[in-house]
Order: sequence, then C-alpha cells, then structure tokens
Amino acid sequence: MLNTRNPGTLDRMLTLDRVFDQALGASLGRVWVPALDVAEKRDAYVVQAELPGLSPDQVDVSFEKNVLTIRGTKPASFDTKNEGELRIFAAERVSGSFERSVRLPEFVDAERITAHFNNGLLTITVPKAETAQPRRISIESGNATRISE
Repeated sequence: MLNTRNPGTLDRMLTLDRVFDQALGASLGRVWVPALDVAEKRDAYVVQAELPGLSPDQVDVSFEKNVLTIRGTKPASFDTKNEGELRIFAAERVSGSFERSVRLPEFVDAERITAHFNNGLLTITVPKAETAQPRRISIESGNATRISE
C-alpha cells in the first residue's frame, strides 16, 4: 500500500526537523560513530567496522602501543560547491571525520595484522602472539622414583 501525504504537511515537517537539527546540531554537533564488533578467536582478535558509503582509500587503520585505531572521513551526500543551489528535503545521513580505537591485550603479533574491506564492512584480524595462544602440555608417564627414608 502506498501512503501519500499532502506536500504542505511534508514541507512543514521537514522545516521543523531542520530547525531541531540546527538547534541540536549547533550545541551537540553531529558526529558519526561507526558501529564496531570485537571478537576473540583462539588465535586472533577480529574487529569489524560498518563503514557504509566509504571506499578503502577513505579509511586509515593504524596500530600503536596495543591500540588499534580506525580513522576516516565520510563525504557529504550533496556537494553544494559543484552542484550549485540545492533544496534538501531530508539529510539524515551523517558525514564528516570519525575515529574509533580499541585497546587490545599485550600479546598480539602486530607484524601480521590484516585488513579486508567488502561491501562497507571493514574486517581487521589481529593475530595473537605465539606465547599468548593456548597450548596443550603433554604429561609423560613412567615409573616414579620412590623416596625411601
């Protein structure tokens, strides 16, 4: 079912929405914070960040002092400099610079960190250092030497 509205009502709603955005945006600032998932596997930590509308060249990943940092800039939906005058009816997609950081445990192999970007999902794999990975310790069997008094 298609639901239609009177254009006058839509204009008033969007104007009211714009007023709230300007009032709150001026005091709070619109900030984009990409959603992150962090998981621990047996041999690595996996960090996934949702970055819709971005390409890999708009994202920077760094690792320093056990802190993994994802930075970038999401461009605005409309470029008024190149497109000229625009009448925007809704602008809900947040744009601008962002930064997310995750502190990881000490025992990681920073030299083997990999990052993969697919369909707006950035997946970073941080391998654990060999010393931090669980290992099984074998128990030797044999005759125990009995201590006599």
